[in-house]
Amino acid sequence: MNRFIRRSEQLDEITRQVTAKLVDEGKLIEAGWMSFRYFVIPKDASPIQVEEMRKAFFAGAQHLFGSIMSVLDPGEEPTDRDLDRIEAIHNELQRFITDFEARHNKPQG
Repeated sequence: MNRFIRRSEQLDEITRQVTAKLVDEGKLIEAGWMSFRYFVIPKDASPIQVEEMRKAFFAGAQHLFGSIMSVLDPGEEPTDRDLDRIEAIHNELQRFITDFEARHNKPQG
């Protein structure tokens, strides 16, 4: 196993551990932000840029969560329409991440 793959696996494991800890503390969005910051924002970004990106990240999370909560049908059990809406959100985000990875991931090897 080459050194790059081993390092990548170690980083993945550290990311999983940090994420699990933050989720246990009720900080799921913060966990996502930390991963986003590490993997997406340039290391030399200014503090203002980092703070503005954090605001945008949390605003996106708030928009999604608020939207989900406002479109769910009344009642305690999810309806078929609720599940269709959640699936549509999942599909939209999956298309985004597929496109993002295609544009930004460097080929390995």
